[in-house]
Amino acid sequence: MVTRRRAERGRGRGRAGLNLFRARETADPEDEGPQNKCHMKHSSSVMEKRETFVQAVSKELIGEFLQFVQLAEDASDPFNLNELLDELSRKQKEELWERLKNLLTDVLLESPVDGWQTVETQGGDNMETDHGSKMERNIEILHAVTSVILASVSVINEHENYEALLECAVILNGILYALPESERKLPSSIQDLCVTWWEKGLPAKEDMGKTAFLMLLRKSLQTKTGADICRLWRIHQALYCFDYDLEESREIKNMLLECFINVNYIKKEEGRRFLSSLFNWNVNFIKMIHGTIKNQLQGLQKSLVVHVAEIYFRAWRKASGKILEAIENDCIQDIMYHGIHLPRRSPVHPKVREVLSYFHCQKRVRQGVEEMLYRLYKPILWRGLKARNSEVRSNAALLFVEAFPVRDPHLNAIEMDSEIQRQFEELYSLLEDPYPLVRSTGILGVCKITSKYWEVMPATVLIDLLKKVTGELACDTSSADVRCSVFKCLPIILDNKLSHPLLEQLLPAVRYSLHDNSEKVRVAFVDMLLKVKAVRAAKFWKICPMEHILVRLESDSRPVCRRLVNLIFNSFLPVNQPEEVWCERCVTLLQMNHAAARRFYQHAHEHTACTNIAKLIHVIRQCLNACVRKAVSECAEEDDGREKENVLDKTLSVSDVASMAGLLEIIVILWKSIHRSMENNKEAKVYTIDKFASVLPEYLKVFQDDRCKIPLFMLMSFMPASAVPTFSCGVISTLRNQEEGAADRSYCTLLDCLCSWGHVGHVLELICDWLPEEQPQRKSNSVSKRKVQIHDTRPVKPELAVVYMEYMLTHPKNRECLLSAPRKELNHLLKALETSKADLESMLHLPGAQPQHFSEAAALRAFSLHCRLSIHLHHKFCTEGKMYLSILEDTGFWLESKVLSFIQDQEEEYLKLHRVVYQQIIQTYLTVCKDVVMVGLGDCKFQIQLLQWSLGIMNTVKGFFYVSLLLGILKEVTGISLKQKIDSDEEVATLFDTVQKVFQKMLECMAWSFRKQPEEGLRLLYSVQTPLHDFITTVQSWHTDTPVHRDMLSTLIAASVVEISHRLRKVSDVEELTPPECLSDLPPFSRCLIGIIMKSPNVVRSFLDELKACVTSDDIEGIVCLTAVTHIILVINKGKHKSSTVKDVAATVHRKLKTFMEITLEEDSMERFLYESSSRTLGAFLNS
Repeated sequence: MVTRRRAERGRGRGRAGLNLFRARETADPEDEGPQNKCHMKHSSSVMEKRETFVQAVSKELIGEFLQFVQLAEDASDPFNLNELLDELSRKQKEELWERLKNLLTDVLLESPVDGWQTVETQGGDNMETDHGSKMERNIEILHAVTSVILASVSVINEHENYEALLECAVILNGILYALPESERKLPSSIQDLCVTWWEKGLPAKEDMGKTAFLMLLRKSLQTKTGADICRLWRIHQALYCFDYDLEESREIKNMLLECFINVNYIKKEEGRRFLSSLFNWNVNFIKMIHGTIKNQLQGLQKSLVVHVAEIYFRAWRKASGKILEAIENDCIQDIMYHGIHLPRRSPVHPKVREVLSYFHCQKRVRQGVEEMLYRLYKPILWRGLKARNSEVRSNAALLFVEAFPVRDPHLNAIEMDSEIQRQFEELYSLLEDPYPLVRSTGILGVCKITSKYWEVMPATVLIDLLKKVTGELACDTSSADVRCSVFKCLPIILDNKLSHPLLEQLLPAVRYSLHDNSEKVRVAFVDMLLKVKAVRAAKFWKICPMEHILVRLESDSRPVCRRLVNLIFNSFLPVNQPEEVWCERCVTLLQMNHAAARRFYQHAHEHTACTNIAKLIHVIRQCLNACVRKAVSECAEEDDGREKENVLDKTLSVSDVASMAGLLEIIVILWKSIHRSMENNKEAKVYTIDKFASVLPEYLKVFQDDRCKIPLFMLMSFMPASAVPTFSCGVISTLRNQEEGAADRSYCTLLDCLCSWGHVGHVLELICDWLPEEQPQRKSNSVSKRKVQIHDTRPVKPELAVVYMEYMLTHPKNRECLLSAPRKELNHLLKALETSKADLESMLHLPGAQPQHFSEAAALRAFSLHCRLSIHLHHKFCTEGKMYLSILEDTGFWLESKVLSFIQDQEEEYLKLHRVVYQQIIQTYLTVCKDVVMVGLGDCKFQIQLLQWSLGIMNTVKGFFYVSLLLGILKEVTGISLKQKIDSDEEVATLFDTVQKVFQKMLECMAWSFRKQPEEGLRLLYSVQTPLHDFITTVQSWHTDTPVHRDMLSTLIAASVVEISHRLRKVSDVEELTPPECLSDLPPFSRCLIGIIMKSPNVVRSFLDELKACVTSDDIEGIVCLTAVTHIILVINKGKHKSSTVKDVAATVHRKLKTFMEITLEEDSMERFLYESSSRTLGAFLNS
């Protein structure tokens, strides 16, 4: 309401004032008259306008005055306040300023500013009171006065008396603090007045500048725009008006320090200039600035660090005297110190190096920087290079390399030579440092320095340094990182063309690094060869012979192979040469190294266009066609439609089986690599299929060797069945005629063909025909008599069916085709595989009996397929219930009732005969169930049941071959529990309670194994370390401070304490009861458990907390057990992940031991010795 009324009053006054002003401006006694008369009348009108404006500045004509100001603020109105003021005479100006002072004084006397904020607070939402309206009116008048004063500042003449204007400015500056917080317009105008007053340099500018500085500083921190930062930079000199040591400057100090953590200041050029100027305010403020920047550095974006360095550099460049000394000693040298002494893993370290790198770069373009770096580095850099701490030496080496040469340009020639020689000697020392990271840094330094200063370095120094690098460090057997650094850094030297002749002589000596046992070294070596090739420093095959390259290409990992293919690509697939040359090079590569050729063409599509790969396929096809024609008829006849012959026709023949098979394999590999591209280019696909469909029947007749058949079958799988009708019709017959136990690997390709053609139903029918059927229920004689039975005379091959089925299920594409079959047929297949359980039962219960359907190996494989297929079907049909998961559960119950009960009832000697069978059954079932839980297909009830079966297995079966699998199951159960939706908290509690029971039982079994069978226990120990660590880490990560977490830790503590206590009780000689020095001094089982715990700092912390809780709650009591705890504490304290909790636990154990002090009154005994030894050890540990 108030705002609307105020606006209406303003509009009313605006219309009245506008009419008045226009009436006076256009008032003329006659519309037409002589020109000079018009001129005189116009001048009279202008003078009247000025006088009217001056006279309006009074309390009586306040409406007209406000009208003038509003017209001036209206951009569309022709009235210009600045022009009017500029036209005023000296007398009029002084009268105007006096009137402004009087008006300002009258308003403030009538309504003192001290009560304005009180009025606003008391008014609340009801601002219709007379007092509130009066305050608003006064603020409007003050704003108008401020606007006129601000415009007057620009027209002040030094000969004019502007004392009244000065008083007005001082008054406005003084009332600023009392203005209501809701008022925005008037403070902004006063701020502009203060800024303009400061820039004009008028009297009292110090107070005005301080006000402007404070307001702009506060506003710039509250807004995200950069305009206020730019304005603040223009008046930054006003900062020196503040007395640093006064209490009133505390607020501005805090705001200025806040600027250093404000990203807007750091990003903007004016902001950085402003920040760098703050260093000159006071020498004591520099330390505060530096501390603020250091605290902010860790969270600062990497891209902004260079701006921080720029701030330091600008401050240093502009400073002098004590300020300069403080910046150098307290800031730059402190950054140097931290660059040397901060750990490499610290997130601040790379940012500190970035700041120093900025200074290193500036020394080449700014005078004085080099001398400053030399002076500041001198007391810390050379000491850092000689430090005992290897990480400090490494950090110092990095800075030394970046800053090289560290010199004072004012040294004379002799001193300069001596200094440079000393730094070369430091380089040699880095290359011989015992710490690998320092040597690696030294290699980087040698390569950077030699590349940059090759022309000016002595030849002997160059040769010695590079021989040291390539001759010794490239073969550094103690560190793969050092060897890797050699080949990562040598490309830096190759950028300098002057280095090529020398490196061409030195690099062949490192050829065997291509066979380094570290992959990263091989990758770096090949990258170096690529650089040699790119800069044409030498022929890469002269550095490393092609035979070596092909051997590595044959067997190396993908990262190395991709680089090797890139290296030799133009040699064996020169796309700029005729296509016949491509085929020649292909044959050459096959003859040089068949396996390497396969790998080369697997990656070839990554280095050229798909069209070139397709061309190569057809070029090879033409070559094969020529060889086939040559074999069919030695007399080559010219046919009009015959394709042109390849130049290799005279050297290749079908009798060269290796080359023929190789070329066919290359076609398959190339076709696979561009398969997706061909799907998008139908024309190219149809053309390729037609060409090969016309020649493949002939190929099958000519290429009879098995090495050729497999790639031919694979080629046919890429084409539709209709393209090769003769072959596609005989595939099932070929598969049916395979011999059991002697089937060649071609069946894999034939199965691939059928799946790609969509004929998976034929495969499924064949497998089901060979697998045994479930025994049908007996029917009445009358029905059986009427039924006609047809007997298939062809032999049944269940083992071959299992082989086919296993291949189909383990290959993703074939499995997808298999599972797309009708559900009825899949169910039939699942039931057929289930018959393997009956054969396995008979093997276990009837020694020497012949299985009805499968051999032992086939029955085990069929059982595995039955379990796995049930899960695949459950995943496919999971929306239709848990029918297939229940089949897996039924298998678990079968395992419990038929296998485990059998094992429990039989003698050890009898079980030895069937150990392979029952162990394989258990392993297979547990593996499948672990995978079910891992992929989230097993619900909470299934997991609980699985854990119950696991307990049954541990209670029944000896041998512990299943421990790793059970640990894997525990890991998956605890990890998946947070992702699955569980119906009730009771189920969760039951699940984790069962997890704890299984884990505890498992550790008991392992401990029993160590006691009864030490050798087998050690083998078990090594096999379970990784899965046990994974389980502990999973519980620590996902279930910290939960019952399952505490139970797991208490179980680990109990197992360790019991074994160590048992060992202590068995010792007969007290001399053997010395505290352990390291982890290896503990008993084997405890060594394993504590070693796994010590790998993770979080696990160590939780373990110690639980250990302290166990001691405090008397779960661990007695001198022997407390001594065992002491041994555990001492070993953990020797580890790399030390925790402050160690001493807390030690103090708790020490206090608990003191409760057994009466033991010292007894005669010498084992417990008394343990008490005294542990007390001494803990006392010394706590006092250390």
